[in-house]
Amino acid sequence: MDSKKTLEVIERMKLAKIGKYKKWESIIKKIRDDRPLSSEDLKYYSSLTRIYKNSDITARSKLYHTKLSELDEKPPCKECGKNSAYHCNINDQYFCTIHVVGHDKNEF
Repeated sequence: MDSKKTLEVIERMKLAKIGKYKKWESIIKKIRDDRPLSSEDLKYYSSLTRIYKNSDITARSKLYHTKLSELDEKPPCKECGKNSAYHCNINDQYFCTIHVVGHDKNEF
């Protein structure tokens, strides 16, 4: 596991208020102390971060975000202006993989 990248993803999840703050803090502490994560921690982390890996897996991504196909037009991401990868069904806007999670408080 790439600790630096994992911590970055967890920080994004915390800022977007996705998941439980105390649970994220516990996982962050274990990673920083170089302790192994329990199977429960790994399951929690992977269940909430799957949208970054494959949008077809989680119910959250199916309900709110549609992954654009290779043939779809890719308007600029609403947040950063780069090519988008997802369309948000809630607010009819486009987002890149970095900004797709947590852009709308109504998602959760």
